[in-house]
Amino acid sequence: MNPQMMNQLRKMQQEMAKAQDEIQSTTVEGAAAAGAVKVTMSGDFRVTKIALDRSVVDPDDVETLEDVIVAAFNDARAKAEEYAAKRMGSVTGGLKIPGM
Repeated sequence: MNPQMMNQLRKMQQEMAKAQDEIQSTTVEGAAAAGAVKVTMSGDFRVTKIALDRSVVDPDDVETLEDVIVAAFNDARAKAEEYAAKRMGSVTGGLKIPGM
């Protein structure tokens, strides 16, 4: 492998590491029930906060609250996946790299 190609590869590795750090430190928010339930998570899918409006807390209907929390989580996860794909795509130029 020639030196120029090695330098390009090294630069791409550095950019990928930077992108992964940014993904981990980014937060996204998913919502459901018109924003009454919000889930905040990091770009690497760690839930950091769940916020519930009192209007969705009904002790006689826990099942609906559970469903709404799941919907908010799935919304947040979809946003995190989209952000990660865009951020890594900007580094790889759209190349499909296994594990990324």
